[in-house]
Amino acid sequence: MSKSKHHPTQRTPTYYLLTLGCPKNLVDSEGMAMLLQRDGYRATANPDRADVLIVNTCGFLDAAREESIATLQELAAGKQRHQRLVAAGCLAQRDGDEVVRRVPGVDALLGTRRWMEIVPLAAQLRAGRRGERYALLGDPERDDDGTVLRPSAPSGSAYLKISDGCNAPCAFCSIPSFKGKLHSRPLPAILDEAARLVQGGAHELIIVAQDSTDYGRDRGEPDSLPQLLSALCRRTPDLRWLRLMYAYPGHVSDRLIEVMASEPQILHYLDMPLQHGHPDTLRRMRRPSSSTWVYKTVDKLRAAMPDLALRSTFIVGFPGESEAEFQGLLDFIQAVQFDKLGVFKFSAEPGTPAFDLPDQVAEEVKEERWHRVMAAQQSISLARNQAQVGRRLEVLVEGMGQVDGQDAAGMALPSGAPLTLARSYRDAPEVDGLVLLPGQALPAGQMVAATISGALAYDLVGELAPATPTAGLSFQPAAELTLI
Repeated sequence: MSKSKHHPTQRTPTYYLLTLGCPKNLVDSEGMAMLLQRDGYRATANPDRADVLIVNTCGFLDAAREESIATLQELAAGKQRHQRLVAAGCLAQRDGDEVVRRVPGVDALLGTRRWMEIVPLAAQLRAGRRGERYALLGDPERDDDGTVLRPSAPSGSAYLKISDGCNAPCAFCSIPSFKGKLHSRPLPAILDEAARLVQGGAHELIIVAQDSTDYGRDRGEPDSLPQLLSALCRRTPDLRWLRLMYAYPGHVSDRLIEVMASEPQILHYLDMPLQHGHPDTLRRMRRPSSSTWVYKTVDKLRAAMPDLALRSTFIVGFPGESEAEFQGLLDFIQAVQFDKLGVFKFSAEPGTPAFDLPDQVAEEVKEERWHRVMAAQQSISLARNQAQVGRRLEVLVEGMGQVDGQDAAGMALPSGAPLTLARSYRDAPEVDGLVLLPGQALPAGQMVAATISGALAYDLVGELAPATPTAGLSFQPAAELTLI
C-alpha cells in the first residue's frame, strides 16, 4: 500500500483527548484512552500533532454546552487535512444536530453509550475521505458491562463508575434524556475493575454514578449499594479509601449507614445532593420534599459516624422561588451545618419540565441569592474546619503548590512559600478543599499522617506527623458534631 500524502499510515497514530464536565465523563475518557493505546495509538498533549482529536463534551448546563462548542470550534479551526475531529459524550448524544450546525468541522459524533467503539470509529475516520461524517449514537448493539480497562493510578486516586443513566424525575435535569434509564453494571465487572485499579496503585476509589444509591434497582435488587460496598472491601483488602458520591435523598438506607460505619475502608464522607431546603420548591423540582426525613437521616448518619463529612449541592433561582422559599433554604443550611456545599444558579434546560415553568427568576436575583448562600456557608465551613484543629488525619498527596496572598495570613507564611497539597477523608477531588502542608515536598499519590494545625474557610493547614500503625482514616477523633 502506498503512503498517502495527507494520511500517514507508516508511523504510530496519535490522539488528543480533552475531557469536559463531571468525573463520570472522566471515567469514559479513561476507557477510550486505554482502548486507543491498546490498539497502538499514542497520546499527545499537543492537538497539532494528533491524527484524531476527541472532545468528551458536557451537555448538562448551558454554560457547559457553550464551553464544549467553543472548544470544538477552536480545534476545528486549526484542523489539518489529515486530522479528524470527534465530538463525544453528553452534548454529542443530546444535541448532535446543534454540534454539527455550529461546528461543521466535526467529523464524527460518539454518544455516551458508545464510547467503547472509539477504536473502530477512529479507524473508519482515518481510512475515509475528508468531509465524510459518522455518528454512533443511541444504544450499542451489544450489552457492554461498562468495564474500563485503565492504566495505573499514579495520583493514588481513581473513579469507579457503577451505573449509568437515571430514573429520577427531577424537573430541572436533562440527563435521562441523553443518558437513558438506570443501567447498573454487573457486580463481578465492578469488582474486577476495582481490583485492577488497586493493583495499579490506587489508594482511593471514588464511587460515581448518576445516582449511586439506586444501584441494582433495574435488576430487581433495590438497596444493593451496601452489598456492593461490602464486596468491594472484601475484594480489595489493600484499598485504603472508598469514597461514596451522589447519594439520592430517600435512598440512604439504614443498611447503607451501617455498612459505612462498620467497614474501615469506607470513608466517613457522603455526598447527598438535596437541591433545596423548602418543601414547596422541592415539590416543583420533583424532588423528595420532606425535611423531616433529611433531619432524621442526618441524625442517623452522625450518630453512627460522629466525624462524618457531609456534602450537598443546592440550586438557587428555581422558577417560583420566592424570597420566603429562599429564606427557607438559608434556614435549612444553617440547621444542618454541611461540611461542604456546592451552589448552582438555575439554568433553564430545553426539554426539561422546568424549562417553561411560570415565574422564572431574574438573573440578577439568582446572582444575589447565590452570593448570600455562599456567604452563609463560608462561616459554617470555617467553623467545621476549625473543629478539625488538633486532629491527626491520614492524607493523600495531590502535588505541590505555593502559598498565595489570600492564604498567606491564615498560615502565617510569606506569599510564594512552597507547600504540599493533600486531601483528607473530608475532601473529594476537584470539588472540596485541601490539606496544605507548608514546606513539604512529597510525591503525588503518597499517603502520610498529618496533624491539623490551622483552618481556613475551605482548606486545612497541617504538619507532618509521625506515622502510627493505627488502621483507619483518622487517628484522633474530633469533638462530636451534633445537628442543630
